[in-house]
Amino acid sequence: MKLFICMDDTDNLQTQGTGWLVEGACREMRSMGWAEMSRISRHQLLVHSDIPYTSHNSAMVCVASTEVSPDKFIEFLGSYLEKHSAEGSDPGLCVVPEPDAQTQEELIAFGLRAKREVLTKEHAYALARRLRVHLSEHGGTGGGIIGALAGIGLYLEGNDGRYRGWFSIGEQGDVLPQAAVRSHDAVEDIRTPQGAHIPIDAPIYIAGPLKTVRMNGLSTLLVREAGANNVYSTLSLEAIKQYRP
Repeated sequence: MKLFICMDDTDNLQTQGTGWLVEGACREMRSMGWAEMSRISRHQLLVHSDIPYTSHNSAMVCVASTEVSPDKFIEFLGSYLEKHSAEGSDPGLCVVPEPDAQTQEELIAFGLRAKREVLTKEHAYALARRLRVHLSEHGGTGGGIIGALAGIGLYLEGNDGRYRGWFSIGEQGDVLPQAAVRSHDAVEDIRTPQGAHIPIDAPIYIAGPLKTVRMNGLSTLLVREAGANNVYSTLSLEAIKQYRP
């Protein structure tokens, strides 16, 4: 069974971000033998003066492959949020077993709306009740439930977000065979920012630290043509931050 888990609004300006909290929760769930946990993805929501947020208004998603009851995850994660969320934060939690097609479609629609509209807790609770998915508040105003529900939808859409953490393959300035890059466990696909495949024999220039984005449901390394000899280059830090699907 797969469980889709999203947490939002757990930090304040003096603490580490929600990604750190989710990473800690994933580490504990692994240590208890509950699940294999996916990498964590970050999903950007609308930044607007009517939306209270700490710094970026982004939600964090992970996926558990497990035989443990969803209720146990909900109980554990709710307690974890209440124990570890920062003072003044408004944490929310959403947990969704692998949804059917109709539920997935409605979750995706809500997630996409949250990137362009100001939504309310009432919007989120109404949808969660109708779809019968778990959505709960764990402190403050509980406003994080909006992002928690939206993050699940954006993850399921498959073409939103960046995966948490930077990693290295070789050294900066190396030109590596594409097969060596693809062998890294963080790299499920390699494409241009426009979504195009690259020639299977094209070598990859390592421009610096690496980060993948979620594209077509895969952890995808973005590259660009780098000139002569059919070489492609990984993107710079700034280019990755500015990437929008």
